[in-house]
Amino acid sequence: MTKKPIALITGANKGLGKEVARQLGGLGMRVYLGSRDGERGQAAADDLAKEGADVMAIALDVTDAASVTAAARQIEDREGLLDILVNNAGVLHRVPALETDAANMLATYDVNVFGTVRTIRAFLPLLQRSPHPRIVNITSTSASMTLTSDPATPFGQSDTILAYASSKAAVTMVSLQYANAFRRHPSQAHIKINAATPGHIATDLNGHAGTRTVEQGAKIVVDLATLPESGPSGAISTRTVHCPGENYS
Repeated sequence: MTKKPIALITGANKGLGKEVARQLGGLGMRVYLGSRDGERGQAAADDLAKEGADVMAIALDVTDAASVTAAARQIEDREGLLDILVNNAGVLHRVPALETDAANMLATYDVNVFGTVRTIRAFLPLLQRSPHPRIVNITSTSASMTLTSDPATPFGQSDTILAYASSKAAVTMVSLQYANAFRRHPSQAHIKINAATPGHIATDLNGHAGTRTVEQGAKIVVDLATLPESGPSGAISTRTVHCPGENYS
C-alpha cells in the first residue's frame, strides 16, 4: 500500500492555512495542522476531519525554537519524513511608518522571517528523506518593489505596512537563497522551494477586505506544493499553475 504524502502547514487553524489544509487533504494527503493555540488548532482539525480529510493538529509556535523542534520530533516519530512544508504563519501589525520602531519590526520579523527559517531548519532532515519534497513560503504582493514605488497603486499609497511588506520581501529573498543552496548540494538538490503570493485574499489578517477568495489564494499554494519534477524551484508565483513552467512571475 502506497504511503500517503505527509504535509505540514504552519499557522493553519484559520484563513489561508486552514484552506490549504482542506485542499491538500482533499488530494489524499495526511496533513499536520500547525497552530500556536492548541484548542483552536484542534477545533480546525476536527472541522476538516468531518469533511473526510486526514488532518491532525500539532502544537507549533514558529517564534519558539523549542516548540518547532518538538513538532519536528513528533512528525519524525509518527511518519519518518515530511513531503510538504508550507510556511504560512504570519502577522500584520498596522503601524504608521513614521511611528514604526525596532520593537514593531522585530515582532513582525520574528514570525514572518525568523519563524520561516526556524521551521525550515528544523524540518530539513525530514524533507531530505522525501523522494519529492516541496517547500512553499507565503510572501505578499505588498513586497513588490515595483508596485510600492508606484504612487498610483494601493501599496504605493499605504504607509502602515512598513514592517509587514519589508518582512515579506525578506521571505522572498530567503526562498531564493535556499533554492540556490539546495541546487548546490547533492543530498538536497531534489528539494523544491518556492514563494507564493496568494493575492489580496479575504481573511482575518485584512479584516476580510480582500478581493480574492481564500479558496483562490490557497489554490496557488497547493499548486506549488504539488509541483511535478519538471516544475521550478526559486519561483515566485502569483497565479495558479496550469502547465509546468507557465504563469510564474
